[in-house]
Amino acid sequence: MTVVLDKASMPDVSEEFLSLRDPSCTLTTNGTHIMGTMSFSTCGTKLEDKGDYIVFKNEIHSIERSDEVIIRRNMVKIDFFCEFSKTITVSNFYSLHQADYIFTESSFGSFGYSFEIFRDSNFTNRVEPNAYPVQVKLMEKIYLGIQAMSELPNVTLFVESCKGTPDNNPDNPIYYDLIKNGCVKDETLKVHPSNQTLYNFEIQSFKFNGYYDQVYITCSVILCEPGNPFSRCAQGCLNEPSRRRRRGLSMETTGHYITQGPLQLVGSAGPSVAKEDKRINVAPKSDMPPEVKYPPVVPETRSNGEYRRFTEIFASNITTVFFASGFILSLVLLAVVVRHFSRRRRAEDLDFLIEDKFEK
Repeated sequence: MTVVLDKASMPDVSEEFLSLRDPSCTLTTNGTHIMGTMSFSTCGTKLEDKGDYIVFKNEIHSIERSDEVIIRRNMVKIDFFCEFSKTITVSNFYSLHQADYIFTESSFGSFGYSFEIFRDSNFTNRVEPNAYPVQVKLMEKIYLGIQAMSELPNVTLFVESCKGTPDNNPDNPIYYDLIKNGCVKDETLKVHPSNQTLYNFEIQSFKFNGYYDQVYITCSVILCEPGNPFSRCAQGCLNEPSRRRRRGLSMETTGHYITQGPLQLVGSAGPSVAKEDKRINVAPKSDMPPEVKYPPVVPETRSNGEYRRFTEIFASNITTVFFASGFILSLVLLAVVVRHFSRRRRAEDLDFLIEDKFEK
């Protein structure tokens, strides 16, 4: 922040006898005005939390030199401050690039994060805002970077969790963990070298089961006082979250959600996926019995599909005719047999009657 005083409003006052709260910070002049510039964490600036506002305060006062017995100049004490609202409204459309995130806390002042998608592993060529949603293929490498920005001179960024969701709602019950409790959960996630306020990483794109073609990446991030062994940043990966130390023992922010996306799945997977599918689906020759041979699979087109349906119908008709013919033939044979036995029985009855007549 910068303070500017009109010298004409303070006659007989020289800047060499003025100081900020921290005497090591000097004031300058251009002949008509006295000026001072400082950050929110230097020159004795103090932070106050006033409910809906964060206030940074300092003062300009006269210097009293130890070698002076008397003085004949006016004493000056001027308070000044910068005030920031805690409430910030951010609006965006789902298909637009997410803007930088700004937060305010009493112990850290105002700080923010940028969350970007990059085009390569150099993390220098970011995807332009008008290129969202970012179209990717399944299993394609995605490069993401999180940058922390703070007025405090030394802070450490910690990415506590990252997850994928089918929309930009971090509380969606459908999600996939990439990082959880500071531990990497996704086997394709690779962290690239970065500094204490930067976190660059890559993943392979994926999709959710069902009618979803978009993925949002949401991360929970924390800023910590560097070098504090009790901070969440120093604890790193916690497989047992219950062992986490209380936040009151260290200077750190609360976890804040930042979201980027969407990644929109288009087309089919790249060559690596096809190669993998081939490796999985085709059994080694040693695992197959020598006498078993599998005919080549011919993709079904419209012509051979119609031919296949015709042959099925033709085969079905032949089977029906065959069984009908067999049934009719069986009826004919049965009728012949019945007639033969009927004629034989009548002959036997006739012979019996003739014999019986002669006996009488």
